[in-house]
Amino acid sequence: MKAIIMAAGVGSRISRHVDKPKCLLEIEGKSIIRRTVEMLLKNNIEPFVVVGYQHKQIENNLADLSITTLYNPFFRVTNSLGSLWFAKNYIPNNEDLLLMNADVFWEQDIMEIILEEDREALLLADSSLVRLNEGDYFFGCKENKIVKYGKDLAREIRTHEYVGICKIQRSFLKYFKAMMEKLIEAEEYGCWWEDILYRCSADKDVFVRDVAGHFWAEVDYIEDYERIMDFVWKRKELQLQQLRNKK
Repeated sequence: MKAIIMAAGVGSRISRHVDKPKCLLEIEGKSIIRRTVEMLLKNNIEPFVVVGYQHKQIENNLADLSITTLYNPFFRVTNSLGSLWFAKNYIPNNEDLLLMNADVFWEQDIMEIILEEDREALLLADSSLVRLNEGDYFFGCKENKIVKYGKDLAREIRTHEYVGICKIQRSFLKYFKAMMEKLIEAEEYGCWWEDILYRCSADKDVFVRDVAGHFWAEVDYIEDYERIMDFVWKRKELQLQQLRNKK
């Protein structure tokens, strides 16, 4: 299996707080993107990282790992669809594919969930009430299939918040690549890579897998990073308490 990680964006909503790509924010001494790449490698998944903004910093952070980096020099004038286009030759024909955003903190528990999935096209999402009230990008689903999507989706329609990770089975990739080429030919460079799947959902089933109850965070704002740090600190405190109780 291969994985393509989108790490080219500027991250304008958090840039006033940090002076580096947000995927390089550290959790317990290790960057968010490095944690993801190491997890992929541990699960025998081959990572490809598309970089752009301050790309040398990301490349240096991952230099000792067995990965391929691809450079999108137009990261300021294209959205992530453009970044995926630079990785088009690495989209497999005979393997399943993971696609993800580099600023997502997630761990092995969610990895195991997505690896067990065999539906053709699937996006991870979260149905937690707090996510539906305070999230960033939403799905409206029926029978776990996407029927509505958007940042401004009306509250009564929302069923999930999007996580930032998807899995595409090899049998679906020809449709996925055809739609990507269609968007590029139409010069829709402002699209996200996820828009490929949203467009596909008009004719093909695109599913969601609910990960409510599992911790994850996409770092759009400094508060998202602080929430990760709080989660990690509380988990460490719990582990220490459990060790004390065993003594």
